[in-house]
Amino acid sequence: MQIGEAAERVGLSIRTIRHYEEAGLIVPSARSDGGFRLYTDPDLDRLRVVKRMKPLGFTLDEMRDLLHILDELTAGTGDRGALIQRLAGYHEAAETRVQALRDQLAHAEGFAQQMREHLDQHSR
Repeated sequence: MQIGEAAERVGLSIRTIRHYEEAGLIVPSARSDGGFRLYTDPDLDRLRVVKRMKPLGFTLDEMRDLLHILDELTAGTGDRGALIQRLAGYHEAAETRVQALRDQLAHAEGFAQQMREHLDQHSR
């Protein structure tokens, strides 16, 4: 599929996909005769991984590293034990960052509730 369809399916902009391509996170599987980027379902899976890492604050280097780990595990190359250990590190980091976001959301919800109470109190 071409980049526009890939962007629509994954929920990213064409500009973002091009940025990820320039950063070495995704490489189109092929190009059409007209030079258009062509993406496959595995390419979309890679984009989905990156899309999920972004809001957790992972860097481009970390994204690249995790994709490399996943590639190695899928291909069955490399030191499986070491790869699993590195993957576990990313899992732990993701869990920690998710909890931090939950904490931040709880604080924001508390603030919104406080403002609602003030509004209700002063609107009478």
